[in-house]
Amino acid sequence: MTRFKIILLAIITLLISCTKEDPRQQGGNELPAEELVSGELLVKFDAEVVEVLEKNGLTKAGSALSKSGVPSVDEILSAVKGYSIERVFPCDKRAEDKARREGLHLWYVVRFSAEASVADVAAKLSALGQVERVEYNRRLKRATEKRAIPLSMEELSHTMSSKAGSDGYNDPLFSRQWHIHNDGSLQNELNSETVKFLPGSDVNAINAWELSNGNPEIIVAVLDEGVDFTHPDLAENIWVNEGEIFGSNEDNDGNGYAGDLHGYNFVQKTGVIITDSRYDTGHGSHVAGVISAVNNNGRGISSIAGGDAAKGRAGVKIMSCQIFAGQYVGTILDEVRAIKYAADNGALVLQCSWGYISGAANPYDWEPQFSTDEEWSSTNVLEKNALDYFIHNAGSPDGVLDGGIAVFAGGNEYAPQAAYPAAYPDFVSVAAVAGDYTPAIYSNYGPGTRISAPGGDQDYYYEYGWGNSRGQLGCILSCLPLNVSSSGYGYMEGTSMACPHVSGVVALGLSYALEQRRHFTAEEFKELIYSTATPLEQYWDFSKPKLYYRYTSDLGMNHPKTINLEEYRGAMGSGLINAYELLRAIKDAGCDMRFPNLFIAEGETKDVNAAIYFENGDGLNYSISIEDSSLASAVVNAGKVSFKGLKTGQTRATISGGGSSQNFVITVRSRTSGAGWL
Repeated sequence: MTRFKIILLAIITLLISCTKEDPRQQGGNELPAEELVSGELLVKFDAEVVEVLEKNGLTKAGSALSKSGVPSVDEILSAVKGYSIERVFPCDKRAEDKARREGLHLWYVVRFSAEASVADVAAKLSALGQVERVEYNRRLKRATEKRAIPLSMEELSHTMSSKAGSDGYNDPLFSRQWHIHNDGSLQNELNSETVKFLPGSDVNAINAWELSNGNPEIIVAVLDEGVDFTHPDLAENIWVNEGEIFGSNEDNDGNGYAGDLHGYNFVQKTGVIITDSRYDTGHGSHVAGVISAVNNNGRGISSIAGGDAAKGRAGVKIMSCQIFAGQYVGTILDEVRAIKYAADNGALVLQCSWGYISGAANPYDWEPQFSTDEEWSSTNVLEKNALDYFIHNAGSPDGVLDGGIAVFAGGNEYAPQAAYPAAYPDFVSVAAVAGDYTPAIYSNYGPGTRISAPGGDQDYYYEYGWGNSRGQLGCILSCLPLNVSSSGYGYMEGTSMACPHVSGVVALGLSYALEQRRHFTAEEFKELIYSTATPLEQYWDFSKPKLYYRYTSDLGMNHPKTINLEEYRGAMGSGLINAYELLRAIKDAGCDMRFPNLFIAEGETKDVNAAIYFENGDGLNYSISIEDSSLASAVVNAGKVSFKGLKTGQTRATISGGGSSQNFVITVRSRTSGAGWL
């Protein structure tokens, strides 16, 4: 995890927009050829062209055509070899109506020989009236190849023997996780005269756990390197796509992706999630561990929403959406597919520890990019379309959350403005703080920043190390694959580590809301997150600068660098995320969840978990009464109700359980869509 760049997954420049005037330009600068994917363009056609494409069969998952059937398009592309065209987003019948409402069905991948000039083909396509937009497919970039600081077996042994867990939690490394529970004990252990760990500078999880430990109905999609689903501290909380077989070539659920048992490897186009390349840094597993490592299992670390194994409580589920895989890097095409996949497969939270370089970054050290909402949104249209789809269409109007919440790292360029996409108003942008409430020295801040969370601060804690490593005790401790750390754990820092703390708290809050049968829109829930944060500035000493050590090999400890806390006044968002205060506020906010009205096609079966709509619902027996039983049937099994559409029509129905009843309506249609895509 670098101290100078976006940690691991900063996507320096994801995408160039192609305009009618000159699709090769971005902000007046010619695109570097090495950033472009040869022989591919992302094209948004108008509705008439798409109608032709669909009549030719381009709606099925993985299907491609060697000609579009549109004369003007084919005329241009007939001059290049290997021409084919396919949808950007594979058809998922369950979500196709939503995708069409958002216009995602208009985007296609046009492929052609790598020998052809991608810029020339883009310019010619952009000139066509039937083409609304052309964008280059660009490679994602890691900002660094630097790995985590592994937790050595020696340190693991020392920690387990000196302090195995605390405060009733038996995870032996819990005492090293100041970011989860900071009681000042690390400060005492280090015997330092300089106070850099203040009690309470954490996410206040231990108090929140009195209310909820997490709930397996809540899914967090991790867009990152792959998550190690075999890690003993993660395995029980990994999402399982029932009916799929890991790595299979069969798409058993018809979502457009084969073998996606725990998510999907979008880089290599397979359901096989990998973490064992020597090029992997462990970042995806580290992020996942912060959110939902298994709690209280006598092993390793604790997490924010990982349940409580000792009490038989499962945590929130982690869905791995892999956009980096060893030496292979994904593209913008892989990224947007991952975002839509997350929404369509049940994720409510999108965990994104990546972004562009802040437009306010120092140009001597960085290559500043977007500075305004308009710059980012007008340049990155496909990316914004995919993110809009997630925030509008994840969740359910009948569930705990209507819409989705996208959480982004704010960036690590020391810049007085958050990076994009984080800075865009629709997303949760996270800045990083140290264990004494002060801003982490690398963190972006200022406009676009909405909340703060622990991210570690290695240069600030330089003297707090173990063995040959320096400063790692001030970083974030979480899970790592064994090929990265022989102990299975290690340290990282950055806003990309602050980001999963917010994602974890959001998931914990949604777990509690579900258990209290409270319903929120995504906007309502985000406002609750911000309003319950802990103000930071009350803990800052504005009379003196914050000291940190960067170039110690050259300057030693006698020449520290400084930041002026006055520059951060009012610039770290609403404050430090506070899990306990968020959960306390949930019970009296939102509205009651009610058993939903159902829309079913003839012959279709739809399953509903009745337990989430009734108090103490898991232990109840349910009965269903349908007024017109010729239209639909229902079978109850262990709290789950399976409805089947029998013939077209509409009927009232009642579900009863635990002495209470709720009325709802069942509508049976001949098709689930009139668009002709089934």
